[in-house]
Amino acid sequence: ADDKFNMAVMGMNLAMRRNGVAALHGAVARDMFDGLWPAHESDEVPIGHVTNGVHARTWVSGAVDRLLTDTVGDDWHLADAARFGAVRHLDHGAIWHVRNEGRRELVDMVRERLDDDVLDPDVLTIGFARRFATYKRANLLLGDLERLKRLLLDTDRPVQFLFAGKAHPADQPGKSLIQQIHHVTRDADVRHRFVFLPDYDIGVARTMYHGCDVWLNTPRRPMEACGTSGMKAAMNGVLNCSILDGWWDEMSNGENGWDIPSYDQLDGVDEAERDRREAAATFDLLERSVAPLFYDRGDTGVPHGWVGRIVENWASLGWNVTAARMVRDYTAQMYEPAARSATTAASDDGAPARELAAWRAGVADAWDDVEISLEAGDDGDADDAFADGAAGHERRAVVGVRPGRLGWHELVVELIHGPLRANGSIDLGRATVTTLHDGSRESEHVHGEHADFAVGFTPGSTGPWGVTARVLPTHPLLSTPLEPGLVARP
Repeated sequence: ADDKFNMAVMGMNLAMRRNGVAALHGAVARDMFDGLWPAHESDEVPIGHVTNGVHARTWVSGAVDRLLTDTVGDDWHLADAARFGAVRHLDHGAIWHVRNEGRRELVDMVRERLDDDVLDPDVLTIGFARRFATYKRANLLLGDLERLKRLLLDTDRPVQFLFAGKAHPADQPGKSLIQQIHHVTRDADVRHRFVFLPDYDIGVARTMYHGCDVWLNTPRRPMEACGTSGMKAAMNGVLNCSILDGWWDEMSNGENGWDIPSYDQLDGVDEAERDRREAAATFDLLERSVAPLFYDRGDTGVPHGWVGRIVENWASLGWNVTAARMVRDYTAQMYEPAARSATTAASDDGAPARELAAWRAGVADAWDDVEISLEAGDDGDADDAFADGAAGHERRAVVGVRPGRLGWHELVVELIHGPLRANGSIDLGRATVTTLHDGSRESEHVHGEHADFAVGFTPGSTGPWGVTARVLPTHPLLSTPLEPGLVARP
């Protein structure tokens, strides 16, 4: 409510830089907090992203570590995409041997802990281990127990599931999920292939990452901020089968795992129906794609199609899900720019910081005086600017600006053109932004009380195409001209 103190809003207002922990999380955060920047569309709310990563050598097995060391180098956990491409030369037989050893160790650990003859070291093993929050839907497949049993007990291509994890002590719905899974594990027909492992800890997690074949991830999109368990699994050659949420949304390439279709954008579908559809889609993937590929061994006993996906998993993700990549991104995108800004702002006993605060107040007071006009089209006809685009056909635009009480050095002038959404707005994610004046350049156009900026623009595709212009405030200490939330449009 408006009358309640909100820590997130305080943080957003006080920070000069903000980020989500995955690309999709950044997009969701921009939608959530766009009210703090009402002059901007949510696409341009100043919240970026740095995707999480995991400390690779903490989570990989010794055998995988040796494989990657021999192929990529001893510092494989620091390597970039180009160096990680060396995994494409790994012997499939060697990879399959490592995966089989990991699965056997996992089964031995589970049997030792449960004191029972459960799981099979030769059966396709699907793991699910994480916090039991309701949105993660650990029980997604339990809505169709008959289909689940057919999958578990298939005579030619059997599947086994291993669950582990904990719910928050105060999370009763989360605890209920564990109870539902426990109920299935007591079914005499399937208890050997549907297992819950209690007392979840880092040792259990590591062994599951080493030994599972598939890592199942079924959150309600887009509620997963990032999720890192699938990253730890991927480092070990475990293939993700996941809803396109969190980190998987940006790193899946269609060949390094499997994407479970999500129905979050479908109108008129309630939560229960959505769960039913996504459960059916998950069963379809497991029955028609995952299990057949795992058991397709040919004459050699090695499932080359499956191992090929493991190789693609390492080549595309091995360098990208590491903490080293994450720290490099934070350093380049956040820490170094913030350090430079902080050093400048604190110099001269904080005089630049006081100057910026005073400037922001002054700009806000004077902003209504800024005027901008736009003429655009084949012949400068503004009405033609929103006609169907003709790809490759240049059009002309003239942007006129009056700075009012502000100086030209305080303003950025931009032309924006791109395809139109159904609601008539420009799709900023696919738009082209041309800076006509950036506040720092000396130009014959920018002096006095008015300036015209003439520019050509070329639609990139056919169909409805829009063009607009805007003026933003700028100051050397701003992280971005979008920061103050001020914009003048025609």
